[in-house]
Amino acid sequence: METQTFKLRGMSCAACASNIEAAIRTVPGVETCSVNFGAEQAAVTYNPQRTGLAQIQSAVDEAGYTAQPLQDDVLAPEDDAERREREAENRQLTRKAVFSLAIGGILVIGSLPMMTGLPIPFIPMWLHSPWLQLVLTAPVLFWAGSAFFINAWKAFKRHSASMDTLVAVGTGTAFLYSLFPTFYPQWFIDQGLNPDVYFEAAAVIIALILLGRLLENRARGQTSEAIRKLIGLQAKTARVIRQGQAVDIPIAEVVLGDVVLVRPGEKIPVDGEIVDGASTLDEAMVTGESVPVQKTVGDEVIGATLNKTGSFKFRATRVGKDTFLAQIVRLVQQAQGSKAPIQKLADRVTSWFVPAVITIAILTFIVWYNVMGNITMALITTVGVLIIACPCALGLATPTSIMVGTGKGAENGILIKGADSLELAHNIQAIVLDKTGTITQGKPTVTNYVTVNGTATELHLLKLAGTLERNSEHPLAEAVVNYAQAQGVTLEDPQAFEAVAGSGVQGSVAGQRVQIGTHRWMQELGMATERLQNPWEELESQGRTVVWLAVDGKVEAILAIADAVKPSSAAAIATLQRMGLEVVMLTGDNRRTAEAIAREVGITRVFAEVRPDQKAAQIETLQREGKVVAMVGDGINDAPALAQADVGMAIGTGTDVAIAASDITLISGDLHGIVTAIQLSRATMANIRQNLFFAFIYNVAGIPIAAGILYPIFGWLLSPIIAGAAMAFSSVSVVTNALRLRNFRPRLQGR
Repeated sequence: METQTFKLRGMSCAACASNIEAAIRTVPGVETCSVNFGAEQAAVTYNPQRTGLAQIQSAVDEAGYTAQPLQDDVLAPEDDAERREREAENRQLTRKAVFSLAIGGILVIGSLPMMTGLPIPFIPMWLHSPWLQLVLTAPVLFWAGSAFFINAWKAFKRHSASMDTLVAVGTGTAFLYSLFPTFYPQWFIDQGLNPDVYFEAAAVIIALILLGRLLENRARGQTSEAIRKLIGLQAKTARVIRQGQAVDIPIAEVVLGDVVLVRPGEKIPVDGEIVDGASTLDEAMVTGESVPVQKTVGDEVIGATLNKTGSFKFRATRVGKDTFLAQIVRLVQQAQGSKAPIQKLADRVTSWFVPAVITIAILTFIVWYNVMGNITMALITTVGVLIIACPCALGLATPTSIMVGTGKGAENGILIKGADSLELAHNIQAIVLDKTGTITQGKPTVTNYVTVNGTATELHLLKLAGTLERNSEHPLAEAVVNYAQAQGVTLEDPQAFEAVAGSGVQGSVAGQRVQIGTHRWMQELGMATERLQNPWEELESQGRTVVWLAVDGKVEAILAIADAVKPSSAAAIATLQRMGLEVVMLTGDNRRTAEAIAREVGITRVFAEVRPDQKAAQIETLQREGKVVAMVGDGINDAPALAQADVGMAIGTGTDVAIAASDITLISGDLHGIVTAIQLSRATMANIRQNLFFAFIYNVAGIPIAAGILYPIFGWLLSPIIAGAAMAFSSVSVVTNALRLRNFRPRLQGR
């Protein structure tokens, strides 16, 4: 299966998005399709052996729209032709809106005597001539508003309906009705009716809807501002060492293995590893942290971050679409194009909304014509119902907020994989934190080395331990290796190696069987641990992790390892608890050490001595308590628990496996990122609920009022012009409300 994102053209409302989804899903070989009306994009997963991009594009074309595959290079600048096309579309829309508003203003002034029933001295009689109004209205409908009628006709041929259908039927009805009193006024007079015309209503409705669509387009353009900012962060050129000379080349020409020179104040062009020099880097664009980071030989640098002080050279390890920045942009695009579960309700409503409105409009006409016997009143209410209905607001309520929310997350160093994760995060009740690398620095060091003989100078044991641990990826293993090398021990490759999940490692070194692991594992293996019992208990009570070394079936030494707590952990955990969340520690470490760390950061519930295959079960235990659970981890052994949790959060400094298994990635590794992610989720969901409330209430209240429900009580009918203005600005209000999320600021204590 392959996934391709298409840029869509020609959509005018959420009903159009439903039509495109239905058309694409009819293509053989298409597995899934999700159309985002706010982003004007479609994400399609398909079987390339059964169908291709051309067939999908053809299906969209037949539905009356156009689809263009988005380029694979997410960091490529916006296509000039696409930008010019969008700008030309906005200019054309502006011309039509201004023209229509000017003509509409003249028509309204000319119609005031008819509206008020009184002569107005300063308005000449010729200005409210039906013939003049006909001449002025025709170009508004058939030039400025031509797209509404064309799209409505296309929809009719497809046996579907859209927002354009409502506008075309409403304004067309007002226009056609007005032709009769214009050509045959005497017939109306003979029937005891005023030969009133409603050309001004048709023209002003078109003008207001065009103005609303123009404002909506401009506002929607701001929802993708985060992606444009990210793309704009990359450097334009790179200074590459080739044939001994520093040469400036476009960033697109940098290849893997190139040595790049970076001077103070310059941006890092691509990802790489420093091979010469040192400096401090501002990595705020990817981590959200403003404090510069020290970098030296062997350290990784990220493209688009800013070099602050020194000069250095680095070797390019990832370029183009493989860079860290490109991955961020791709994840944000995927999240912005995804659908939140809450959007399903709006989608169901919009799928039947337009036909329902047309039905209500027909019933309104029949009821008022039969009750009042007044075709003019029946016409006003019918046109009002058709015009005030606005499925656009419903269609925009969720995707615009999701687009802004996920983009804001990226700005704060939080990558959200999908809208469903963003929605679910606001319901989290319990946060489960892995200890090593999440609460703690993840860079443990050996603090004590005690042998059975009571001396710390037995280097041959350190050699055995360091040699075996060289093959392990665990942070504690790295601490043992570093300690052994610091004591001047020369390490070799083990003859055999095996990792025993949740217990330790074992293998063969220099013909001896070596095992390094937990106290529990040594007891399970039947080894005597009494001679080191006292120092072990004392060290664990101090919050240190103790690993046991056994050689040829006998315990020979222990090594105490300390992993410092991150400076921000306690404050972040306190903030989470103040937000009403239960914070739990989950670790494979022994209980004494785990509880000592938990006390230091303010956690009261601890799951200790949990093997990797048991971590998911502990998450399930919390879920059985009825809680929505988030798991935060950074290691390979956290992946099952991350997948089991309702929301998995991976520390971005961790392994690729953990990040792949998670729903949300915290790039910086700072636990305050959890606070920000949950607060952002809550703010986004509150924004979506506001949008949906306004959209539903608008239609629930607006349609009955337009149908004349208040007339029997107050004698008041809604003017089609007012209905047009309300419809035009309902979508604008929804998008504007979503854009308020750009002002989101996390509330973090203790920073």
